Amino acid sequence: MTYQVALAFEDGITRFIKVGPRETVADASYKARINIPLDCRDGACGTCKSFCESGKFDGGDYIDEALTEDEAEAGYCLPCQMVPESDLVLQIPTTSDVAKTAATTYSSTLTEIRRISETTYAFSLHVENRGDLNFLPGQYVNIEVPGSGGQTRSYSFSSGPEVETVSFLIRITDGGLMSTYMRDVAQVGDAINFTGPMGSFFLREPKRTSLLLAGGTGLAPLLAILEKLSGMSNPHPVHLIYGVNTDTDLVEIDVLEDYRARIEGFTFDTVVGDPASSAEKKGYVTNHFQPHHLADGDVDIYLCGPPPMVEGVRRHLEGEGIKPQNFYFEKFALAVVPDAAPAPQAPAAAAPAAEAAEPPSTLPAYEIGEEHATFQAQFDARMALELAIVELTMGKLTPEQLVEFKVLAQLAGKTLDGEKFVNAEEFTVTNEAFHQFLFSCVGNEHLLQAYNRLEVPATMAKVLRQEHWIDGAVDADHLQIVAAFENNDLAGARKAIMAHNEHAKATMAAASKAGAK
Repeated sequence: MTYQVALAFEDGITRFIKVGPRETVADASYKARINIPLDCRDGACGTCKSFCESGKFDGGDYIDEALTEDEAEAGYCLPCQMVPESDLVLQIPTTSDVAKTAATTYSSTLTEIRRISETTYAFSLHVENRGDLNFLPGQYVNIEVPGSGGQTRSYSFSSGPEVETVSFLIRITDGGLMSTYMRDVAQVGDAINFTGPMGSFFLREPKRTSLLLAGGTGLAPLLAILEKLSGMSNPHPVHLIYGVNTDTDLVEIDVLEDYRARIEGFTFDTVVGDPASSAEKKGYVTNHFQPHHLADGDVDIYLCGPPPMVEGVRRHLEGEGIKPQNFYFEKFALAVVPDAAPAPQAPAAAAPAAEAAEPPSTLPAYEIGEEHATFQAQFDARMALELAIVELTMGKLTPEQLVEFKVLAQLAGKTLDGEKFVNAEEFTVTNEAFHQFLFSCVGNEHLLQAYNRLEVPATMAKVLRQEHWIDGAVDADHLQIVAAFENNDLAGARKAIMAHNEHAKATMAAASKAGAK
């Protein structure tokens, strides 16, 4: 049987491959000309180590040095050995550029434009090669605005991956490039190109209670998630809180009612911010959290909304002392062009690309991230990124960079005394400088952002508040990593990074227990 495997890269690009019976993910990937990290192909080096977000697989044969028992239990895998037993989603610890692949551009036709409120439109596209378009519920694409000279705007699918016609929601904003096109120019039959799918905001395999939070048109990706859930057997409760500013901003309520009938255990509330609203529930979405929605932290939260909403929910959870098991969020901002920018014109038929006045540009609209209840997940994710960055930097550091790398390791060591901290606060700062160094050297902004989003220093600062025990191998690990770079020893660097991850987690575990007493 053939299974579909989603390869989610660190820069937000997702590629899908078909994996045949008894075929490994790595073999299928290379057959599709997607060069995921790979070296030995025998389960001996760990170069291809990835994280399986969802699905079942046969892990194959490998040695502990490549993948420890704890790592395998946590969901890590070796694509060179694993054979899927269901559809899979894998987090690949490198960028799509390094893997010599990229997002796909699709041609489509505008089939429907619906004004569903004073502020919101819905539109649908017929994709010419729909069978080739795969995406995970919650992901987005960059849509090229017709008549704009190649400029794009980002929109999340509001339809599920199996729905034939793909759909989106758009909030109409005065001066907005896509808003102006959709409100004043668009006609059914227009040709529209888009590129994707993209983003790490997507539905994971449900393992516990889910709380979905939508702000305005942030409802779109959550509709796609609900569509996916409607075709699944999920024994866990799912609750959606949909917040808007005014009564007229509420849309697709009939769609939500339909999902309530189709999805067992699904409930939803609508919340309107306007105090003058006739709605039963008013104010902020956080005003309407119930204990069973949060399940004492044993909950997966999916939030898509404007930045103040994301930060407001985070502050509320911290204030209540609740740390969700997983917190996936997508912040979006309204994209508005300057007044001097020309409004989109009706698209010219078959205009040659060479006639464009300027090269295509993309306005980033989404900031995506996730937070987890345990520092183990943070540190494992950091290790995965560092294993990827080693591949990019080994043998490429200048002599001056090698000296700086070593100095940073030594500075971190000066804050330690064997198995004790000399200064825990100072260690957190110097340790972070050491870990971030290689990311700054490679110059890949996507990887650096992915690393920074993990917020490991913040977690360390919170846990390592007092001077207490530290695994004595931590200091030696730093120096071993530097020595591996000095000797151009890729395998040695990987081994030292993986060992360091275990020593760091042991330190954090001891500190957490001490702080709980």
